[in-house]
Amino acid sequence: MKSKESSNYLIYILIHIFIGLIIYFVPFLSKVYGLLILFFGTVLIFKSKNKNNEVLFIIGYVIGSEVFLRMTGGNIAHEIAKYEVIFFLFLGMLFKGFSYKSIIYILFMLLLLPGIYLGANVLGHEIDARKAILFNVLGEVTLFVSAMYCFEKKVTLEHMHFLLKALSLPIVSVLTYLFLYNPSIKDVVTSTQSNFETSGGFGPNQVSTILGLGMFCFFALLVLFSKTRKLQLIHLALLIIASFRGIVTFSRGGIFTALAMIAALIGVLYWYANAKTKNLILILSVSAVLLGGFVWTYSVVQTSGMIENRYANKDARGREKDDRLGGREEIAETEIHMFMENPIWGIGVGKNKEYREQMTGIVAASHNEITRLLAEHGTFGIVALLILLLTPLITYFTNREHVFLIPFFIFWLLTINHAAMRLAAPGFIYALTLLKVNFKDESSTAVSREPTE
Repeated sequence: MKSKESSNYLIYILIHIFIGLIIYFVPFLSKVYGLLILFFGTVLIFKSKNKNNEVLFIIGYVIGSEVFLRMTGGNIAHEIAKYEVIFFLFLGMLFKGFSYKSIIYILFMLLLLPGIYLGANVLGHEIDARKAILFNVLGEVTLFVSAMYCFEKKVTLEHMHFLLKALSLPIVSVLTYLFLYNPSIKDVVTSTQSNFETSGGFGPNQVSTILGLGMFCFFALLVLFSKTRKLQLIHLALLIIASFRGIVTFSRGGIFTALAMIAALIGVLYWYANAKTKNLILILSVSAVLLGGFVWTYSVVQTSGMIENRYANKDARGREKDDRLGGREEIAETEIHMFMENPIWGIGVGKNKEYREQMTGIVAASHNEITRLLAEHGTFGIVALLILLLTPLITYFTNREHVFLIPFFIFWLLTINHAAMRLAAPGFIYALTLLKVNFKDESSTAVSREPTE
């Protein structure tokens, strides 16, 4: 059985390598791939009636494929992944319902309404108010619907296993595409700035974010769900490749987030382990550090030392930079200033970009969801943020078997600080912290292995 399981999984990985390969040479097929995800996802939910929370696996796949479809032009709309997440979750709730306790997230959305109303009335005439507001709140809406579905939804550790696979398989296609797009790192690295060439011609920040998530998924699959030597080698290889390609995007946010998630998972496992297992975890930790050192050294060699300067906050000549976060500090400071001037109601959703341009001449959208909430929603934003921060941490006391809760919470918190909610990933991954995880399936229905093996 174990041999068959690893063989089937290898086939799925090879299929996703082929997807990355064929879309690189025939870009139009990316749109077909995107539409097929929507079609087969819908069919699977109606066919299964979401008996085993198949919607989580489907959305995991959507999350994993979002950046790949964006970088290859496969999305029929830029934010289509968020709409798909919302659509699939509504289908999931149609068959599976949701907990009445999730009403706290209805309060979260209600707290955002004053800022939305204000934004609709204060945006300049030259700005499309609908688009500006939707751009800024769609991430929160995605989080809200995801939280409504996931709150205390009972799943097993095996469900989490399949979910990690669903998240990571499209990232295999991303890695394949990146190597085809830019096989030689040395030829394109000439500075310490975020590198579009090593990121498949797409935004390095978003590519780094999804590769960082991939690093965590491959690590978790390696240490928790690799029952055969073949699976161990597969996940180890994918972890190394994802780490290297993530580092050479020269965008640090996704890598730091991945390292924090991995450290948190090791810490949680160590805390609950028995004495014998703790020794194994210590060996694992040392091995992870050595592996990370190898990947880092190789990255330094391939970038002629540029990556070392990048992480030391130096320019190509080794001189210290004044700006540590690529201009994000100044953007965040302007948003704090907006909040101080409008502490109760905020300045209104979508107004911060226009306001910032008037204040400083900087034309840039927010990179930090926390300061954006303060600026655009005022005190209501603070209360909404407190709901997001405290609810998963409170549920953790009655949900100790959810070993991924802290790592997922870290992903959400760190990602919204450097990439806001540009992707659907932060909202959905946040909601996964609210799942009620049991190590054993209490129902008589076995979880189907086919969709995510």
